[in-house]
Amino acid sequence: MPIMFRFHPEKAVEAAATLLKLHGKPMKYLGLLKMLYIADRIALERMEQPITGDHYVSMDYGPVLSGVYDLIKGHPAADALPLWSKFISPRNKNHVSLLDDPGSGELCEEEEKIIQQVYQNFGNLDPFDVAEWTHDLPEWQDPHGSCIPILVEEVLKNLGKNDEEIEEIQQEAIREAYLDRVLND
Repeated sequence: MPIMFRFHPEKAVEAAATLLKLHGKPMKYLGLLKMLYIADRIALERMEQPITGDHYVSMDYGPVLSGVYDLIKGHPAADALPLWSKFISPRNKNHVSLLDDPGSGELCEEEEKIIQQVYQNFGNLDPFDVAEWTHDLPEWQDPHGSCIPILVEEVLKNLGKNDEEIEEIQQEAIREAYLDRVLND
């Protein structure tokens, strides 16, 4: 059974807003998508869980957070679209901007540090250069115009986690999903 984390739209909005605040002006959504993926990947390495909990896919311009991409596109099936739209503008000529500050109450201190570090490393680069950089990540496969799911286990293996560590991460994700169901039903 593949590792599945619960998507945290509040954290995705806060992470995107943090990057947009650091940028101080509208940002190309490609750059935002790349930095959010990189932040999730670093969080998996350091904290053994992602920031957003989103699903990953390989697309032509590198790995992408699937749910966040749907939100940026304004996809009507995206459950979190009303929350996203309250704080992040719809894309306008490939840019998004911050409409209002959601704060950072859902992000822990380590997650905020990761997001800031990712912005310091990639925030002022051309998004196409960052996309090119992500093509060197071993979990990315060229989808030739479509998209290919990226398994969390694949990312974890590429980050040097062994089978035992991956199994522990999977068990923790299962426990979290169970608690979410119990507490939210």
